[in-house]
Amino acid sequence: MVPKLLTLAATVLLLAGCAQKLQVDLAAEKAAVQTVLDNYVTAVEQEDWAAYSAVMSEATDMVNFGAFGPPVVGQDGMKQVIQGQFDGLANVTIEVSDMRIEVEPSTQFAWATCLWTFKGKMGETPLELPVRCTWILKKETGKWLILHWHKSVAAG
Repeated sequence: MVPKLLTLAATVLLLAGCAQKLQVDLAAEKAAVQTVLDNYVTAVEQEDWAAYSAVMSEATDMVNFGAFGPPVVGQDGMKQVIQGQFDGLANVTIEVSDMRIEVEPSTQFAWATCLWTFKGKMGETPLELPVRCTWILKKETGKWLILHWHKSVAAG
């Protein structure tokens, strides 16, 4: 009888410990994801590759989709596309609206959607695009990083 009680007590303590571990502050996790996405926008506006790459996962098999052109594959492909954007556009500003962030309960993955009003100049030509964005983030070594993004220009 005593061994069964000890086993039961140990099981209850173990489950209680697991339950406490599973309790996470989802609001804090969403705020951390928001900060990563804010830093992404700032990096694009400031044409800062170092800041841009700091919020991106280094997954070599990453495939992203921009508003135009073919899929963007891996860090090298991403750097080429983003550097081309930095070189081809000036005075970029991004107004973000309708941000929605969800964090998976294990807090290993998060996803977000938002709308952008992307403004800039291509040479002397002003540019304003309504952009729809989707993001997937993964927590790597305790830090949220963008694993995938997809942007499309809204029709109309």
